[in-house]
Amino acid sequence: MAVTARITSKGQITLPKQARQALGSDVVEVEIAGGEVRLRPVKSVAGALRGYAREAKPLSSVRDEVWEEVARDRKG
Repeated sequence: MAVTARITSKGQITLPKQARQALGSDVVEVEIAGGEVRLRPVKSVAGALRGYAREAKPLSSVRDEVWEEVARDRKG
């Protein structure tokens, strides 16, 4: 599937509904390789947050820990 999206002056794009539905997630990993940009759905962020919900930590700290966990999971 190929869809077209315009990049705004702020560097933002809106993914067409068809692309969002195909991804099945509202969180994506962006990979840039060989002049291509690839988006992959990240489905484990919400689940990973659950483990931190009961601890009284600053949100920025929780976010950093979650992304580190997601990155470890992606590497296998």
